[in-house]
Amino acid sequence: MKEKKPFYGWWIVAACFITFGISTGFPYYNIAFFFDYFRDDHSWPISFVTLGAPVAVLLTIWTGPFIVPRVSPRLLIIIGTGLTFIAFQWMARLSGNQFEYYAAWCLYMLGYFLAGPIPHQIIISNWFKKKRGRAMGITYVGVAVVGSFGNKLGPWLASQMPYTDALKYMGFLLLVAWPIALFMLKDRPSDIGQYPDGIHPDDEPVAKPATASVAAGPAAAVAKAATKVADVSMTFAELTKRSSFWLLLVGSAASIGSIAAVNFHMKFIFEYQGFVDQAARNAVWSTASMWVLWSSIIGRLLAGYLADKYPRKYVMLVTYIIVALAIPSLFLVTPGSFGFVYFFALIFGFAMGADYMLIPLMAADQFGLASLPRAMSAILPTDTIAQFWFPYLVAGLRDMLAGNYTMAMMAVFGTAFIGAIAIGLLPRHAAGNPPKAPVNEPGPLPEPEGATP
Repeated sequence: MKEKKPFYGWWIVAACFITFGISTGFPYYNIAFFFDYFRDDHSWPISFVTLGAPVAVLLTIWTGPFIVPRVSPRLLIIIGTGLTFIAFQWMARLSGNQFEYYAAWCLYMLGYFLAGPIPHQIIISNWFKKKRGRAMGITYVGVAVVGSFGNKLGPWLASQMPYTDALKYMGFLLLVAWPIALFMLKDRPSDIGQYPDGIHPDDEPVAKPATASVAAGPAAAVAKAATKVADVSMTFAELTKRSSFWLLLVGSAASIGSIAAVNFHMKFIFEYQGFVDQAARNAVWSTASMWVLWSSIIGRLLAGYLADKYPRKYVMLVTYIIVALAIPSLFLVTPGSFGFVYFFALIFGFAMGADYMLIPLMAADQFGLASLPRAMSAILPTDTIAQFWFPYLVAGLRDMLAGNYTMAMMAVFGTAFIGAIAIGLLPRHAAGNPPKAPVNEPGPLPEPEGATP
């Protein structure tokens, strides 16, 4: 019997667009705005300011695999955004004690791991099969859209009140996710008597090989790759014997770590470049961050399209080279040449958006769908650790170089270029993995958890 009620799945996508943006994009792409305030208010060195996040990652990274499978995704979003809200309030009331700073970051990371990519991927995967890629792609755009809203809100609030009050008020935006999660989100279509894609099983047509939507984002492109080969899952030991596994592991970690170093240090670099006035520094950071996020949307969509038309290895290689080349352009931005901020933001943002979505595509190509979850279970934590630890290492290098950010960021450029070399060394096709019968249902697909958005 066919459904009588309109399919609710696209309302789920709209809700996830907002809650994913609030839980992940808004805090991650805006907390760095307050780093120079933390430094000045508490007399902390930059290396310590950037140490809170990596310490918290090591202490809380276990929460994702341990807690997430046991709790409703809707409840995870509510709990996680609540923890991030508390973290924002705590950071606005820091006494200057360093261990207190670590503790506040631990709450932030708990919120990120619980309310971030994983519960949203689960909900979308439950509601969609045939159009999962399109739904996932729209959901991920919310990270950039809501994050860019914070890029304007934070500097405006800081111009009207003490930064601590601005941080407090921004934290309240996280609670907007609560009524949406409570009243709009549903974990699975069966909760309201519906079916994935709104199609009753009796009306299901004969299965055909799935195809990826042009602008659907990473999940659809992985699904398309998966339809080409159905292989036996490799053990972790077998994966580690493949050079392609280590090349992808190193390449993705190097590139994501380099991108994170730019995002975390951007405001300090602008200060180094001559934006010593707080208001001017806030303004250039706001402009750069907003355009980086909007450009990342274009990068994600275009990379998804190109990955369907050309060998993914070469698309990924070009993207990683652009990441490396975009880093030195940051130093073109000075008070006398403000216009270069758009040049930097458009190039860097495009590469950032494309970079994040290509990792699961390449893993699917190299190892096959059956081995994808096991491969990504190693790659994702490594990328997450690189994402938060590499900015700290860059801060330490800057201190060793007596505050010379130019040389420190050249090291970031070198690291990003190493990532490109690693991707360039990957085989175009997975060796020893001959094509077999096509698969019609790819199932839930992992995406970069730490490399959000």
